[in-house]
Amino acid sequence: MANHQSAKKRIRQIQKRRLHNKYYAKSARNAVKTLRGTTEKAAAQELYPKVVSMLDKLAKRNIIHKNKASNLKSKLAGHVNSL
Repeated sequence: MANHQSAKKRIRQIQKRRLHNKYYAKSARNAVKTLRGTTEKAAAQELYPKVVSMLDKLAKRNIIHKNKASNLKSKLAGHVNSL
């Protein structure tokens, strides 16, 4: 276990950051799932930019890998265009 004050503080910071990142990653996954389940083109086109923005923010902060964000955006764009 941690012996130094700075190590204890680092543990507290990591736990707090992990919960924060987990919340935003989960909300983005739910948004992706919602967009995939959408069958109306107008609703999907309205939702798509919001989901792309969420994925870009996650990739920018290294919560998800940038290539994963790109792959998700590409697949979602294909889904929206196929409606």
